[in-house]
Amino acid sequence: MALRDLLAEVRGCRFCADLPLGPRPVLRASVTAKLLIVGQAPGTRVHASGIPWDDPSGDRLRAWLGLDRATFYDETRVAIMPMGFCYPGRGHAGDLPPRPECAPRWHGRILAQLPALELILLVGRYAQNYYLGPHRGSLAARIHDWPVMEARQLPLVHPSPRNRRWLKTNAWFEAETVPAVRRRVVECLANAH
Repeated sequence: MALRDLLAEVRGCRFCADLPLGPRPVLRASVTAKLLIVGQAPGTRVHASGIPWDDPSGDRLRAWLGLDRATFYDETRVAIMPMGFCYPGRGHAGDLPPRPECAPRWHGRILAQLPALELILLVGRYAQNYYLGPHRGSLAARIHDWPVMEARQLPLVHPSPRNRRWLKTNAWFEAETVPAVRRRVVECLANAH
């Protein structure tokens, strides 16, 4: 199956028809993409616009990566795939976790259609646990100890405004990790179409 057909199948998915705002899978990909960003799940703004990371979290993520909107949304260079493709609904302390059905159902099939990938950013604990396995230590320890310049998969804290306290407590992240990740992203995209 061609990637175009697979993406049409994903976007037409109604497996979770019981979601509070209904299903609206949000993702972007191309067989030429060099960078993949794996996030959590769309929020209400992204659900409404259909554009991934179209919110304050996306603004911060683009700033961290040093990418303007045109580059970030150029799917021939950057693929974007959340753990849950649809808005999962609201819980008592924010949005609910990504629906667990999405990643096993779709991720492997989509990744098989992305042969040019050089770098995968795992944004948030859900993506990290799925791709790297559960971590017994803190999120800070996982990110701080990761070999940024050598690894193909890089764990990042979620850029949500809710993580202001974490970012303040772990000032090394924006001082040391973000510039290193930005260098990797620039290297990765330098040879992309």
